[in-house]
Amino acid sequence: MLEGLEERGQAVGHGWTLDTEFLLLHQQQAGALAGHGLVELAGQEERAELSVLEGRPVRWAARLTPHGHDALTYGRLRPRAEPAPSGSGGGRPVELIPSQMAALRVFTHFAGRLRIPPAPGLAEQVRTASCDHGVKRWRLYLTEEQIASVAYGFWLHRMTGSAAEANRFTREYGATYAPSAAGPNGLPTVAGTAVATPWPLASPCSGDVSGRD
Repeated sequence: MLEGLEERGQAVGHGWTLDTEFLLLHQQQAGALAGHGLVELAGQEERAELSVLEGRPVRWAARLTPHGHDALTYGRLRPRAEPAPSGSGGGRPVELIPSQMAALRVFTHFAGRLRIPPAPGLAEQVRTASCDHGVKRWRLYLTEEQIASVAYGFWLHRMTGSAAEANRFTREYGATYAPSAAGPNGLPTVAGTAVATPWPLASPCSGDVSGRD
């Protein structure tokens, strides 16, 4: 709807989409968007001016508001989660609650200052993660190396603050970081540390999503 209003508005000098260009259903949808501040509906004065320009009575007209323009632009530019590639190298879905995602963002943000940085590709997965607002879960597609790296990030979070994020990750994905088992790159190399089990130990959609352990 916003794209249609933008396209028609750019095609004419006055920037309005007129009643002859939108079906009644589309006009009703535009009216609903006006309630969110995304669309401006022409008032009596604007319709009178448009009627003079068009040489006929204009009974309805709409155009994007600045908020509507920015919402449309933002929707086009915001990162989108890429679907998991096919094959064994595509990674597995991992779902995180908001507090876990917040901790992971801190870990990837400071990658350049860490001696053991996040695994390759993890920062991009964090950047493009999608959120299911219904269950308050962020979904990422991670390789085993990236899962081990997430466990390390949660270990750092545990050492400096809350253990709830790391404990939940261990329960749901069987991934725990242990410095004593770390390999040359700083990440675990043996089973039972930060190597995830094939399937979550608990359903990611069950239980509390508040971040409490």
